[in-house]
Parts: sequence; structure tokens; C-alpha cells
Amino acid sequence: MKTRDLIAYLDELLVPGEFKDYAPNGLQVEGRGEVNRIVLGVSASLGLIEAARERRADAVLVHHGWFWRGEDARITGVKGRRVRTLIESEMNLIAYHLPLDAHAEVGNNAELARVLGLSIESRTGEYGLLHTGSILSGPMRADAFAARVTEALGRAPLLVGDAGKTVARVGWCSGAAQDWIGEAAALGCDLYLSGEIREHTTFEAVELGIPYLAAGHTATEQFGIQALGRRLSEAFPDLTIEFVPQENPA
Repeated sequence: MKTRDLIAYLDELLVPGEFKDYAPNGLQVEGRGEVNRIVLGVSASLGLIEAARERRADAVLVHHGWFWRGEDARITGVKGRRVRTLIESEMNLIAYHLPLDAHAEVGNNAELARVLGLSIESRTGEYGLLHTGSILSGPMRADAFAARVTEALGRAPLLVGDAGKTVARVGWCSGAAQDWIGEAAALGCDLYLSGEIREHTTFEAVELGIPYLAAGHTATEQFGIQALGRRLSEAFPDLTIEFVPQENPA
């Protein structure tokens, strides 16, 4: 299919114009005008780009792309190697950040609800990214829910706060939303989950009485891009689409 038609479909689905984001959404680096093979990943690292080149991909579709607000604009060092490898391979780089966090069907947070067995009962905060809901199988201890997260995400989360607390209502937001723990507590959540943790998050979890799970930035954002790939496969069955996992303990 034409690259422009792929971008038009993704833009219609993810509506990036509704978001004031930290990086450009959509086509970030233009490559071939035709796309037949797409490699998916969480972040546009050099390793992912090289994996896409080995697979003879025409496009790399990611959640974390390039050209972040406030970063050094010079194309040198790590950025230079990434850009050079991509351009020499004539691949397109396509990225959707907040639109892929927020989407109600293929978004990272919607997918977290699915893989963790949670209902979605409310969405608050910026762009409705702070999700709350109940454990569908019923209440369980915080450490038992942490074990469920380990199985679903393929990575053991860091649990701070009362591991023995009974948890029925959960708040979550993928990525680096640890600072919304207070909002989650105010919404009546028994536990809050995000990707990263700050020094003060531990004290807040203890003092608010709400256990916190730092489940990994990459780990909590690995499912949206895969769901987006499945949606593309349904819409365009002639495309070859492959997700390439990336190891990242953060």
C-alpha cells in the first residue's frame, strides 16, 4: 500500500491532532513510498532499526519515536547512528505517543486492562490517561496482584507499600505516570500501577496507604503497539507485520 494511505489510516484511527504531545506523531522520517512489510516496537532504538533492516521492512512503527521536545537538535552520536541507519535503509519511521496511550481500543492502558483482568470504570487526568477499575476475578492481596502482573508483562514489578493489603479497585497509567498516585488514592483505588518510580513515590505509597507497582516503562507499553498491529492486519491483510520485543529493565 502507499505510505501516505497507511499514515492517513493511522491518523484517522488515533486522531493525533487532539493531543499536545512531546514529539511529532505520525510520519517522522520519510522512506519508501510503498509499504508491504512493517516492524513494530516500543521504541525506535538502533537495535530495533537494525532488526527491521534485517527483515527488509519498509516501515518501523513505534510508540516512542524521535525528536522529543527540548532535546538537542543535532544529529550526532546515538541519534546520528539511528538516523543514518534508518535513512540508508530507506525505511519510514512512524510513531504515535500519547494517542497510543489513550486510545480506548488499541491503547496501552486499554490493553493493560485486558491482560491484567481489569474493568475500566473511569478515565480521568490529562487526556483521560488515569484509568481506574476493578479486578474482574475478585479482590486479592497486593502481592498476589503483583504476581499476576509478572506473568502478564514478563517482568517482575517493584512493589512498595503494604504487600498484604486487600486490593479490589486498581488505578493505572502506562509509562512514567508515578506522580498520579495521589490522584489514584483520592479516587478510592486500593493499588496504583505505572511504569516508573521516583524516590518520593515509596513514601507517598506508604503514607497514602496505597501500594504502588512500578512495572516498567517498556513493559507497560508493549501491548498497545501490538494491538495496533493487529488492527492493521485486519484492515490490510496483505501487509506483513511483525512485533520485535526489546529488553529494557526500566
